[in-house]
Amino acid sequence: MNRLDVIKAVAKVVGSKEQAAEAVQAAFGTIRAGLDRDRKVLITNFGTFRLQQRRPRLGRNPRTGQQVSVPPRIGIRFKASRNVLN
Repeated sequence: MNRLDVIKAVAKVVGSKEQAAEAVQAAFGTIRAGLDRDRKVLITNFGTFRLQQRRPRLGRNPRTGQQVSVPPRIGIRFKASRNVLN
């Protein structure tokens, strides 16, 4: 499922594809803003998004096999609530 599929599903409830696109964009924007502000977003009965610092490491170029240094970066982690799969 991708963003367009989510918009189509929301459009069935809202009635308009334009309104659904705005609603989905607003939801994703709110999650993004929450991560910027608090580094963690908890959506009850769905899951938790949080930022996590990744350490630098040695990686491998799959094309050449040569080792390369991968710099530190911030990644997003998602942990699903137990209620998501039930």
